[in-house]
Amino acid sequence: MAIVLTVLLVAVSLGGYVYYRSLADDITRKPVDPGKSRPPDTGALNVLLVGSDSRVGDNKKYGPQSQHLGERTDTIMLLHLSPNRDKATMISFPRDSMVLIPLCNRPGGGTIPSGLRQINSAFNDGGIECTWRTIEAITGIRINHYVKVDFTGFKGIVDAIGGIEICLPKPVNDPKAKLVLPAGKHVVKGEQALGYVRTRYALGDGSDLSRITRQQVFLTKVMQKVTDGGLLTDPGRLDAFLRAAVKAVEVDDDLSLTRMFDIANSVKGMSVKELKGVTVPVEAYPQDKNRVQFRAAEAKEFFERVRNDVEVTVQASPGASPAPKIEHEQVRVQVLNGTGEAGKAGQVAAELAAQGFVVTSVGNVAKTDTTAIRYAKKDTEGSAYGDAVAARLSKDKRTPVAGKVKPLTSEPYQPDGGAKSAGKAPTGPIIQLVIGTDWPGVRVLSVIPDSQKDKVVDAKTNPCL
Repeated sequence: MAIVLTVLLVAVSLGGYVYYRSLADDITRKPVDPGKSRPPDTGALNVLLVGSDSRVGDNKKYGPQSQHLGERTDTIMLLHLSPNRDKATMISFPRDSMVLIPLCNRPGGGTIPSGLRQINSAFNDGGIECTWRTIEAITGIRINHYVKVDFTGFKGIVDAIGGIEICLPKPVNDPKAKLVLPAGKHVVKGEQALGYVRTRYALGDGSDLSRITRQQVFLTKVMQKVTDGGLLTDPGRLDAFLRAAVKAVEVDDDLSLTRMFDIANSVKGMSVKELKGVTVPVEAYPQDKNRVQFRAAEAKEFFERVRNDVEVTVQASPGASPAPKIEHEQVRVQVLNGTGEAGKAGQVAAELAAQGFVVTSVGNVAKTDTTAIRYAKKDTEGSAYGDAVAARLSKDKRTPVAGKVKPLTSEPYQPDGGAKSAGKAPTGPIIQLVIGTDWPGVRVLSVIPDSQKDKVVDAKTNPCL
């Protein structure tokens, strides 16, 4: 919701800076201390989104007996915006996940010891700061900002956009979620909208995983209605939405008005088509059938892909004309290992081949500190082909280096079962990738692993299922 808000702040002028300032003054901001040991910044934007089940204030009616028991995170998501701001991924963390929570500060003084606990207890025990630290610790992904929404705030936002159409495969009668509706399509607002995203046992299989999918579908529909439903061209509706949104959220104090403008400018070309939702892969927790744990290998791969989705900017030579677009299948690459690490060339070759590059050979060279991309100076097309390889490296300082392609000790590359076979034989120049000890890694094409792609929620997902 905060990202939608920032897009609108830049896209529409309803009175200039004074108007924006009046909106910003209504946003609740709180300081966060994420700690000293943190993952590196990769150029991506990662926003921690939490849905609070607080029962204080206007939320008292959802359980007055719980108003003095703190607040838990009914919903925990990490919104990952790619460094180039061309893709958005909503990563959901099941609230019942058992994870290792790090040492946290206790609100009001003291500390909370680290230990294996349910993930949403981090918020109840240590607030948003502990949840922030927990997500960074278990994923290795650096969080830039957080946004918190409670029950009342959620209803206000949905009401301001005129409700969202949902589809029920069967009648629902859930007094706990305050949702009673027949089967079929409905436009829900207020209590019905809140009940739809909160109900757990009346829809799906009764698990939090089923509810997460429904929440992701709902948020996708919100994004679609905000961007495609005429809101941007209706000043009255837009003003109502913006004022509801700013009153609904709590954010970190680094999410200033200037920062919002910066974010908005970077994502203003994005639409709901680029928004995908996925849940961290989990399995049953052996000690408690009502809890889950991460599937270690798949979750590790998933988080690694998100971390490797980093900024890539290949600088063109001054005065040079735009280089032609080169497809991966057109590029022949020799991969040479200068790290001293056994098997590194084969590992990198497999990663490049999986992205469509034609790896002709792998080998070793003398140990070097600097990763380099080389092509023969006489090859006028070498720069464009080198750029295609450079664009897949995980640091923006990597640029092609024109040099003589020397015959080096190498052997024909034999792809394993995980690499894609090459299509039509390319005719372009040979590109040498020399891997140095500063090797940045191969940038992933998608943060979502193949094992999770059948679980992705996007604009095409059928809400009636």
